[in-house]
Amino acid sequence: YFLMIRPQQKRQRELKAMMDALTKGDEVATAGGILGRVVKVADTYVTLEIATGTEIVVQKNAVVTLLPKGTLKAL
Repeated sequence: YFLMIRPQQKRQRELKAMMDALTKGDEVATAGGILGRVVKVADTYVTLEIATGTEIVVQKNAVVTLLPKGTLKAL
């Protein structure tokens, strides 16, 4: 139990907390490898700006990583 299930539950709690804390301006990476800046947050969807003037809508659970500020400009 402590070796398999407990760490998985901890990771799920951290992911849920990160998804709930998403705000406009955050830079994120999706499960598909798309990097973007959060433009709008809804209940189950997030609108990402992936290039100037190009926005896409993805499900919140597709967001995997919260990137440090300024990551997109460095690329």
